[in-house]
Amino acid sequence: MSFDLVFFGGTGDLTWRKLMPALFQAFRHGKLPEGGRILAVARDEQTDERYREWLKERFREVDGAKRPTDEEFEKFGALIHYRRMDLSQPEHYQGLKDWLDARNADTVVLYLATSPHLFTGICQQLGAVGLNHAKVRVVLEKPLGHDLASAQEINRAVRSVFAESQAFRIDHYLGKPSVQNLMALRFGNALFEPLWRRESIANIQITLAERLGVGTRGAFYDGTGALRDMIQNHALQLLTMIAMEPPSSNDADAIRDEKLKVLRSLKPFTAESVARDVVRGQYRAGSIEGKAVPGYLEEVKVPPDSQCETFVALRTEVNNWRWAGVPFYLRTGKRLAERDAQIVVNFRQVPHKIFPGGSQPNRLVIKLQPEDGLELQLLAQKGASHGEQLTPVSLDLDFDKAFATQRVGAYERLLLDAIAGRLNLFVRSDEQEQAWRWVEPILDAWEADTSGPRPYSCGSWGPAAASALVARDGFHWAEEQ
Repeated sequence: MSFDLVFFGGTGDLTWRKLMPALFQAFRHGKLPEGGRILAVARDEQTDERYREWLKERFREVDGAKRPTDEEFEKFGALIHYRRMDLSQPEHYQGLKDWLDARNADTVVLYLATSPHLFTGICQQLGAVGLNHAKVRVVLEKPLGHDLASAQEINRAVRSVFAESQAFRIDHYLGKPSVQNLMALRFGNALFEPLWRRESIANIQITLAERLGVGTRGAFYDGTGALRDMIQNHALQLLTMIAMEPPSSNDADAIRDEKLKVLRSLKPFTAESVARDVVRGQYRAGSIEGKAVPGYLEEVKVPPDSQCETFVALRTEVNNWRWAGVPFYLRTGKRLAERDAQIVVNFRQVPHKIFPGGSQPNRLVIKLQPEDGLELQLLAQKGASHGEQLTPVSLDLDFDKAFATQRVGAYERLLLDAIAGRLNLFVRSDEQEQAWRWVEPILDAWEADTSGPRPYSCGSWGPAAASALVARDGFHWAEEQ
């Protein structure tokens, strides 16, 4: 299958840090379809050869194991081309179309790795020159809007040019092997599904924690914040995969229909419930791994009076028969104690204790990063004496060890799926808009709240109020148990 893959924003950070290395890995693993061309477009005046040299230099900053040898890059680089484009000039889109039409590949993938405010104009220009025919797919990188209105505006522009089946909205978390295993865990095994409901589960916790600060992205991050950056997309997508009903098939729309039902069933926020059930924080100077690090307000390009949140913890519920009354806790933040992404399913206590001493409920930990695996925490007897207390034991599965062959990274998987036309791991427009609809009351409440985010020290797990949020229900965050 011949394909042309076009990166708008071909000299941007996303392209050279994530997309090109992911494509190289697909090439190295022999997964990239034959007959492919990769075209980078940007405003710089460059030739194919100069762009390849520039990209080769950028590859030196990629992790060692993923870095190509000179011989590998020469073969991979032969697929790469460059074209100068001013995205505000209609004639440049016609030139792009002529370049693509000259070969007439089986599939054309247009990846908008640009600022989202350019999406509308790019899509309109693509439609104007006819680069929206049945062979074309458009990939939209997050953030898809700043709020519901801007997300709807982008979607209207995309729908005016492309069919929904041609629009691939990326959430790179969905490409992680560990996240894909959520589906396999629930719907490929008979073990957990009978227990996957309110009668057996006490609460579910989703944590997306980072040790890093905002670095050089201060200006961008200050206009975004943790809620928009992580909760509205990544965390909510994980929640839908945990809470969804079994789909009728592994078809993209069957899966996305069930995810949408979960989003529509989430307990809506009011100004009162935001004050009670949402905690926002902002990191202050502290230490990470024994090294002093600055607070958010001291970061480059961050206003000294910024009210931007770098931490969010919230409590919600899914109002349906399966989950009624079960709290879901979502948490994300920068400069936290660990780099840790995981989902913790806390089961209920046994209804009647027959063993001495205290007991802790069973727990399933779904590890997303830096480890990738499952840990099932149980209780057992050592067998040393009569009447002994139960001891915690774990069944621990490390997917990287279990599957010894090279596993596919998130962007590698998503790029290959876009080329193949598989929509399962991409977000549909109604999902995306419903997620914005759910978080908007939080944004509105914060806009009216002059108290601002709560401070927390770098290297901690966020404001103390986040622990109180869970303790109010009689529970604890996983690291506090």
